Amino acid sequence: MNMFFRITMVALMISYLNAQSLYFPPADGSRWDTLAPERLNWCNEKIDSLYQFLEDNNSRGFILLKDGKIVLEKYFKNHNASKIWYWASAGKSLTSFMVGLAQQDSFLKISDQTSKYLGNGWTSCLKTTEDKITIYHQLSMTTGLDDSGIDPYCTLDTCLICIADAGNRWAYHNGPYTLLDSVIESATKMKLNQYISQKLTSITGITGIFIKSDFNNVFYSTGRTMARFGLLNLAKGSWNGIKILQDQNYFNAMTHSSQNINPAYGYLWWLNGSNFYKVPGLQIPIPGLLMPNAPHDTYAALGKNGQFINIAPSKNMVWVRFGDAPDSALVPYRLSDDIWRYIANMNCNSSSTLKLQENKITVQKISTDRIRITTDDPISDCKIVDTQGRIINQYKITSFITELHTPAFSGLYFIIFKNTKGQIITKKLMM
Repeated sequence: MNMFFRITMVALMISYLNAQSLYFPPADGSRWDTLAPERLNWCNEKIDSLYQFLEDNNSRGFILLKDGKIVLEKYFKNHNASKIWYWASAGKSLTSFMVGLAQQDSFLKISDQTSKYLGNGWTSCLKTTEDKITIYHQLSMTTGLDDSGIDPYCTLDTCLICIADAGNRWAYHNGPYTLLDSVIESATKMKLNQYISQKLTSITGITGIFIKSDFNNVFYSTGRTMARFGLLNLAKGSWNGIKILQDQNYFNAMTHSSQNINPAYGYLWWLNGSNFYKVPGLQIPIPGLLMPNAPHDTYAALGKNGQFINIAPSKNMVWVRFGDAPDSALVPYRLSDDIWRYIANMNCNSSSTLKLQENKITVQKISTDRIRITTDDPISDCKIVDTQGRIINQYKITSFITELHTPAFSGLYFIIFKNTKGQIITKKLMM
């Protein structure tokens, strides 16, 4: 038996054992087995510290699964297990999963031109340019459509303007993503909610509904449904031995880098483990891991105001957080990383002292050409960039309170700080 074959067999056996060790709650009813934190050697005072952090950051609910069983479940602000909440952009992950099922059912291929399902002229691009856009490009955020318009959520053809050929530019753009719902409905001849119910609900107990809100299509469900969906993905699309998403090539592509422009992005899932990443609204790559405190194989659904589903296969772990905005970030992935920092410190035998990067930086506009920066942590430098990632100005920071002269400009910009540890912190700047 050669070495390659042995390694392959060991990997397959580990994958099989992990799948076998997962618990799946019944599809009907509210019963869900639990695993006592003490079995993981987790300390109550550290759990309490996590709950306090979650409450301080406007959370409504938090659920953590280990091996499919509930270890932690906590609600805040009068929320409970039966109340409904919105997923925001975390719902993109559900849409991606449903595209995979539609391909598996032979309704579509992700290599198909989007215009096959939306018709010619769904954008304002030249036909030759529009014809280059496929379902794959919608899934990977590489349509080449301009995300810096007045309303990036707009799905009208007049809002969808090509600034690059498909596949040549990554940009977090809601409009082309939302149109995937119409692609699915056109291909399956079913409403998206109907297709989800048909494929998932009776087997997994995943319930919820996409509701139109202006141009958006937002999924609403309980926190436990978010956890069920995370568990379904942890099991690579299977549920208690039933293979729902059988196309493992699609699943692997969905949860790994979809392109090399932003390797931290799969098919509408955010990925840890890459050496750089891009964030919504910016075209510049940020060096380092998306979530340094999370396992490298973590992939996550990240939504506005902190709607999170985190999946760590190496830990056989899923956790969800939902609630109100902790800060002004479009997708506050730093909050997700801070939660991982608490989780990594849960062990009672851990002697490390938990010290969070609080990122307490405030930017105050003084006049049309001056801003005041106040920080609790030493900052080495910062730069102001526009929404296309173009650098407007750069500065060295030598004080905890600094006033900077800026060019006289107006509109939305970003100010990117680097602290003395080399960590990157981004803030919105309205001038």
